[in-house]
Amino acid sequence: MALSTIQKGKGRLLPTNTLERTDSGNSSSSVSSISSSSSPSSSDSGTDSSEDEDDEEEISQEYLDSLLEKARASMAAKAKHNAANHDEDVIGLDDPESKLKGLPPLDPGILPPPYITFGETLHDAPSAIRDLDAERAMKSSSSLSVPAPPVPPPELTKTGKPLTKKEKRAVYLLCYVPRSLKDKTTGPKWFDLPAPAEADLPRLHKEYEALRLRNQLDRSGSTGLPKHFAVRFSLDSPQISRSTPVWQIGTIIPTNTPFGGPSADNLPRSARKRTLVDELVDDAEARHYAKRKFNELQSSRAAKGRGTLAARKAARKPKW
Repeated sequence: MALSTIQKGKGRLLPTNTLERTDSGNSSSSVSSISSSSSPSSSDSGTDSSEDEDDEEEISQEYLDSLLEKARASMAAKAKHNAANHDEDVIGLDDPESKLKGLPPLDPGILPPPYITFGETLHDAPSAIRDLDAERAMKSSSSLSVPAPPVPPPELTKTGKPLTKKEKRAVYLLCYVPRSLKDKTTGPKWFDLPAPAEADLPRLHKEYEALRLRNQLDRSGSTGLPKHFAVRFSLDSPQISRSTPVWQIGTIIPTNTPFGGPSADNLPRSARKRTLVDELVDDAEARHYAKRKFNELQSSRAAKGRGTLAARKAARKPKW
C-alpha cells in the first residue's frame, strides 16, 4: 500500500484507494461549484448585454457633437496657455518673495550724462560728444573769484556835500516806502513811534492845550497840587502845530538811580561824599586794592631809602 501526505505538517498515511476517491470527490465538487458559479455569471452577462444595448440606443448624435466641441475648446485654451508661457516650469521649494528681497533695485538713480549723444535713428551720426578737458577748464574758471563791482559814487546835495544818514533815510522813505506805511509811524524824528488814528487828533490837541496851560493853573493855586514845570511849546512853533499829523503824549517813568527820587534806600546828605573819587575810595574792594598797592610802593621805597647803605656795604664784605 503506498503512502502519501494530504497536508503540511504531520502527514497521515492513507491508502491510495481512499486518496483516489477523495480526489474524485474533490473534482466532482469543483465541477459542481464551477457549474453553479457559471450559472449566475451567465445570468449577469445576459443582464449586462441587455443594459449595453439600451445605452447604445440612448446615445445620440447631438451628444457626440457636444463632446467634440468641448474637446476642441480645451485644446485651443491649452495652446494659448503654452504660447503665453514659453519658459519651462520651475519648481521652487523656497519662498519666492524672500529671494526677491535680496535682489538689488532696478532703478539706478541719477546717471551721469553720456559721453556720446546719438541721433534719432541708427543711421544718424552722433549729435554731440563730451569734451572732458573743456568741462574741467570751465569748472576751474568758474571757481575763481570774480572782482566785485565798483562802488557807486556818493550822492551829493545841491551844495556838493555828501548826504548824511538822516538825509539818506529821508530819501529812502520818500522813494521806496509806500504812503500807507509812512502814515503808520511818526517818522525818524519821533523814533518811528506808532502814529495815532486821525479820529483821536482833536482830543490830543485839547490835551496838549491843557498841558501847555497847566503852569497857569498851578500859579493860581486852584488845584492845590505842587507846581510842575514843562517845556514851553507854542502851537505856532515848527515843533508842534495844529497841522501836525502825528502826536505822542506819555509819562516819564523815573529810573532806579541812587538819587533819582525820594527813597529810603538813598544815602542821607551827611553820608554822601563830596566827589566821585571819594565815593569810589570808600568802597571796600577799592580800599583793599589801594592798601595793597600802598604797601607795595612802601616796600620798594624802603629797599632803596634811608638806612640801607650800611646793610649794602656789609653784604659786599667777605665772610672770612
